[in-house]
Amino acid sequence: MVDADGREVRVSNPDRVIFPETEHTVPVTKGDIVRYYVSVGGGIMRALRERPTTLERWPKGVFPGIVLSTRDGRPGDAFYQKRVPKGAPEYVQTARIQFPSGRPADEVCPTELAVVAWAGQMGTITFHPWPVRRSDVDHPDELRLDFDPQPGTDFADAARVAGAARALLAELGYTGFPKTSGGRGIHVYVRLEPRWTFIDVRHAAIAFARALERLLPDQVTTSWWKEERGQRIFIDFNQNARDRTIASAYSIRPKPGAPVSAPLDWDELPHVAPEDFTVATMPARFAARGDVHAAIDDAAYSLQPLLDLYEADLADGRADMPYPPDYPKMPGEPKRVQPSRDRDRPRPPAEGD
Repeated sequence: MVDADGREVRVSNPDRVIFPETEHTVPVTKGDIVRYYVSVGGGIMRALRERPTTLERWPKGVFPGIVLSTRDGRPGDAFYQKRVPKGAPEYVQTARIQFPSGRPADEVCPTELAVVAWAGQMGTITFHPWPVRRSDVDHPDELRLDFDPQPGTDFADAARVAGAARALLAELGYTGFPKTSGGRGIHVYVRLEPRWTFIDVRHAAIAFARALERLLPDQVTTSWWKEERGQRIFIDFNQNARDRTIASAYSIRPKPGAPVSAPLDWDELPHVAPEDFTVATMPARFAARGDVHAAIDDAAYSLQPLLDLYEADLADGRADMPYPPDYPKMPGEPKRVQPSRDRDRPRPPAEGD
């Protein structure tokens, strides 16, 4: 039994190994995972509270050969749980959300730490919260900037770009909060007044990414097509589309050594590495420093400065960008064909040829 802020949560098979040992780390068990989440309870609940949350479950562990199921229907041993599992305890509350297809789902909506511990007992490694609260699931309260290193770049490159993004955010009147992705990338969150739609927030992310690309054209790309990104940092604007989610702060990632997505101070960002933050190291950091994102809810910002940038881009001939391939065709969206390939397509003869 594990005490999660006063509620006892039963953990079956706590000694089952979920992450095997590596050259530099010891094995991590299911019990270790549940205890880890309890140890960073204030931080993980700040990231998840009242948010519909997809559970990334690895019940057989994170071993070589384990396959994660995909959006296109490929089955796997690990999977994303988008609907509340049958038999969930009575204290596990839900929020109803709607996918781009129009289908609804009742997702787990953490309201207390015991929900996180229970999810860990169910094999959850990573928590993927929506950028909304259950009181208003159609208006995000969070802009999420995802700095994704492309081949030939690494975490240090993403950190340099994120530092420039911090300055640009400040010019626009925003305060951002950075964290490691748990891999090579960096995420920066900006709290919003929940007055705009998912489409608006995605447009704002596109506008910000383009502005940063203009400042750092050799370091930043907004190209949706991988072949055109080069050795630059891609800012994944589509992480702000409806039903797209990012691993929460303090979430464990399914990689060797059990790394975690670590909230950071801006000043430490250039001096750390993703592997510094794991299930083994984060509890001591949290005990010593608390949640370094404790101030994230102190201010919520207007999206209007970024929407003004987006409108200026439209007036300058920069249209919307493609949505993910599994999305329905969206209003104003360009063709989902790589421009270079579209140019190379044979054209039918014109009338009169």
